[in-house]
Amino acid sequence: MRKEVLSNKQAISIIAISLCGSFSIFTTGVDAKRDIWIAILLASFLVIPMMIVFARIQYLYPNKDLLDIIQICFGKWIGKGIIVILIWYTYFWASDVLFNLGTFIEVVSLSETPRIVLVIFLSILCCWGVKEGIEVLGRWSELFLIVNICMTIIIIFLLIPEFKINNILPILNEKNNFLLKGVLSVADLYLQIAVFMIAFSNFKEKKSSYKVYFTGLGILTLFTLGISLVNILVIGINEITTNYYPTYTTMTRIDIGNVLQRLEVIIGAIFVLGIFVKVSILILCTSKGIMKVFELTDYRFLATPVVLLIINLSYFQYDSAIHYFEFNIEIWPYYFFPIQVILPVIVLIVAEIKNKLSL
Repeated sequence: MRKEVLSNKQAISIIAISLCGSFSIFTTGVDAKRDIWIAILLASFLVIPMMIVFARIQYLYPNKDLLDIIQICFGKWIGKGIIVILIWYTYFWASDVLFNLGTFIEVVSLSETPRIVLVIFLSILCCWGVKEGIEVLGRWSELFLIVNICMTIIIIFLLIPEFKINNILPILNEKNNFLLKGVLSVADLYLQIAVFMIAFSNFKEKKSSYKVYFTGLGILTLFTLGISLVNILVIGINEITTNYYPTYTTMTRIDIGNVLQRLEVIIGAIFVLGIFVKVSILILCTSKGIMKVFELTDYRFLATPVVLLIINLSYFQYDSAIHYFEFNIEIWPYYFFPIQVILPVIVLIVAEIKNKLSL
């Protein structure tokens, strides 16, 4: 397989555009109610130890992805068993994200278009992106991240006249368990960075993993903080909790002299761009996992069958948007916590032991 080397900027851009984009239409940490911004800040500090774990694992084994490291740490057969679990993790997640995209477009604009048609079109684009390789996705993300940041800053400034400071007051007036739930829900979203240990393998410098994961977390924190604060300042916590896509609702409030209107398309574009990169990365990770299990030499030719399987699962995965949101709120954190937290910690412990024994 051809060695694919990512620069730090490209790797950071992939993390930022995929996660920021997929969170753009939601309000992160809504369980904390008016104290959303506090929950986001606390969550960013809470996940720092896990960022150290992710970075340290790839620092110990440069030019290796998580799948290779697992086989080095646990041996061929146990390693392959763990990789199968990771294949299901990324496969299920890719299908989940595609369902979310199809539901969003169906709800806000193309209500008469079958969801499966929307999913198929984006899946074809993602398949093409995976076949081109992660270097191409990195260069593409580096360009469009700048576009996304500029568009986000513009819409925040345009919404300033709609801000109602009373929407976040009084501070720390909610019950402590509400704030804790908010912190944990945000932390769970930030821990999605774990999947990039599978996607990334070849950095230009050995210490790049630390810079990539911490910078990615920093950009993600600033973005979610900005979007969540804008949402609560403009429409308030009550309307946020009753909307599937509160950011889209917030964007409809932009009205500059009856001339500058209907700018919610901007946040829709940020969301779709983010979903494109995120699904492409998940398809790439699933394909790489299958390649490792069957000891193949390249993952690109696996992208097409993987995409077809993902499309099928996304069609049957959830009965409705309500079912989707219930799963993501009530089950998702427990479903993926072992993979995003427990597994990396175990891998790091074993890797550290093996590294010391080899000295």
